[in-house]
Amino acid sequence: MSNVKRLYRSRYEKKLGGVCAGLAKYFEIDVSLVRLLWILLAVVYGSGILAYIIAWVIIPEEP
Repeated sequence: MSNVKRLYRSRYEKKLGGVCAGLAKYFEIDVSLVRLLWILLAVVYGSGILAYIIAWVIIPEEP
């Protein structure tokens, strides 16, 4: 058996699409930190919103 980590959108800890919660679970960090960083990217660079939508489409929901 291999212990391969897979990135999934969260089904239960989501606020919008579950992307931030899925990333937090994958990297084993606090979901609030991921959400804060994503908001900063959206405000400062403007590309955070587009990146979130793309991640929402690409990353599968956890089984």
